[in-house]
Amino acid sequence: MKNNEQQPEFLFDKINYKILLLGIGIIALGFILMAGGGSDDPNVFNEDIFNFRRIRLAPTTVLIGFGITVYAILKNPKKA
Repeated sequence: MKNNEQQPEFLFDKINYKILLLGIGIIALGFILMAGGGSDDPNVFNEDIFNFRRIRLAPTTVLIGFGITVYAILKNPKKA
């Protein structure tokens, strides 16, 4: 007997999933870069929350990650 069952077809190709995971990893890296900078004592103000890493670098990294993720979703692997 032959098995005539069709293999399930995925929505995206393998390369799309790789790019999508890369984008999600970059987004996670951006949020990790945003973390920290708080003060243990609520009466003491810590200037570290306004440094370059948290104000410029981390949000830019997150936006680049979102851009890569959108590209992975919109990329048509059959047009190659």
